[in-house]
Amino acid sequence: MVSNNSLVESKEIHRRTGKTFYYATRLLPERIRQRTYVLYAFFRIADEVVDDEDNDLTAAQQREELLRIREAVLGREETDDPVLQAFAEVRRESDITESDVELFVDAMLTDIEKSRYETYEELETYMRGSASAVGYMMTGIMDVDDPDVARPHARALGEAFQLSNFLRDVREDIVERDRIYLPKETLEKYGVTEAQIENCEMSDGFRSAMVHEMHRAENLYRAGVEGIKYLPEDCQFAVLLAAVLYADHHRLIRNRDYDVLSETPGLATTRKLWLIAKTRWHWHWNKDPEAVFERVSTIGDAPSHAPGPEPPESVPTQ
Repeated sequence: MVSNNSLVESKEIHRRTGKTFYYATRLLPERIRQRTYVLYAFFRIADEVVDDEDNDLTAAQQREELLRIREAVLGREETDDPVLQAFAEVRRESDITESDVELFVDAMLTDIEKSRYETYEELETYMRGSASAVGYMMTGIMDVDDPDVARPHARALGEAFQLSNFLRDVREDIVERDRIYLPKETLEKYGVTEAQIENCEMSDGFRSAMVHEMHRAENLYRAGVEGIKYLPEDCQFAVLLAAVLYADHHRLIRNRDYDVLSETPGLATTRKLWLIAKTRWHWHWNKDPEAVFERVSTIGDAPSHAPGPEPPESVPTQ
């Protein structure tokens, strides 16, 4: 049983650092909501080892800390951190696998040394830990009837969320972390240099590169939303809402004519509340996640002049 103190701290971390996902999490049934707070808090603790501007850890110290965190949540090492204790307890009580945890920590370890990605396949390998593993763990705490069917869709949705974050945060990633997550092959295809991104220089080529990657992400949204029907009925609306909220960043990006280099766009609270109300209204009349997503989300408004590849028809579960 996770302690109240651990839940309070986990919820506060989630509320403070995961504002978009937090809105959806609050609509999960209590048995899943509390576990989700713990999962998200664990993800943030690990992520901040490599991303927190205030820590002065060397690369070697970051690696050591991440390995310590991994051993603690897998129950191989003692810890007095209430969030890590809580995550270890949630993992023991659910279907979260050791390999999913290790996959996630491996992605965090990658962030220590790697800041550029040559191809989408290379980026996808990273996202299998940073995003897919998160989706796998969420299905693990939801106790789905058929994990083998649900997990490929969870992977697609997790990667869609991650790609939306990368597209929204191009300026923040380069200015604060010296990282570029847009694949080099995409940038080169549209004549964008690394130096232009480092200098936050907008160009027609950069707009085309953004359209290309947004199209890729939107295909992943559809593949992910297609699998929401395999989740427990009382979890489906919250996951659908998370997809609607994350995908709405694409509307912001299009409204800015794809300029995410001068400023990082963010969803206003009023917009989030409107999307919650609109999604709930359509869900009341139609419990089909795909139909509601197509009706409520704005991803279908994107121009189609720079198509990207479709997501794979089958996705490995490990």
